[in-house]
Amino acid sequence: MIANLITKILVGIVSTGLAVYFIDGVTTDGDIKTILFVGILIGLLLFFLKPILQAITFPIRVITLNLFTIVILMALIWVADIFFPKSQFEIYGITNLLYFSLIVWGTEIITSFVKK
Repeated sequence: MIANLITKILVGIVSTGLAVYFIDGVTTDGDIKTILFVGILIGLLLFFLKPILQAITFPIRVITLNLFTIVILMALIWVADIFFPKSQFEIYGITNLLYFSLIVWGTEIITSFVKK
């Protein structure tokens, strides 16, 4: 359980760093602490809220062949974006939010293979 929490926090930190580096519409104030705090918040949201949201939306995920998980990730990242002020962390546009969620999704897949 603790190992899973640490894994999710690391996924959040790594994916936030990758998104800030590769996506022009994801900006921070340039401080590494901001990336760490955003990543920790995303990791905590992934650990606590994502399983609940996946259980609630199970029928939709079955119908869409699990593609609705990306919408869940977009919602969680959007919550993290709202939590921080615009001067510290900002995602401009829904396409950048989609790209960020794809980075989180890919990072989760890679860590699930590494953990096994």
